Amino acid sequence: MATIFEKIINRQLPANIVYEDNEIIAIKDINPKAPVHLLIITKKVIPSIQEIKEEDFYLLGKMAKVAQKLAKEFKVDKGYRLLTNVGTPSGQTIFHLHFHLLGGRDLLSMG
Repeated sequence: MATIFEKIINRQLPANIVYEDNEIIAIKDINPKAPVHLLIITKKVIPSIQEIKEEDFYLLGKMAKVAQKLAKEFKVDKGYRLLTNVGTPSGQTIFHLHFHLLGGRDLLSMG
């Protein structure tokens, strides 16, 4: 069964897309935890960073580069959080590799 991210990538579901290339898509989170809350998603279906294969590690660098670009574009490049969850115990609910870029307010209290 396709994840919500696959459906967004395939344009089966709407999303506020802020970046897209052949391998990465970034969208605004529909339930933001900060004034800026973006999701940077691989188009290739990889359940989590723990299951990434050797040939796909370059995607992590691409995701970091997109994060830098978006942080600057959204004016949070002086302080933001970039994170990914691995597995249900961490709070992962969509099993498709993605990073959360959060910023725009003090994040020290976010645990």
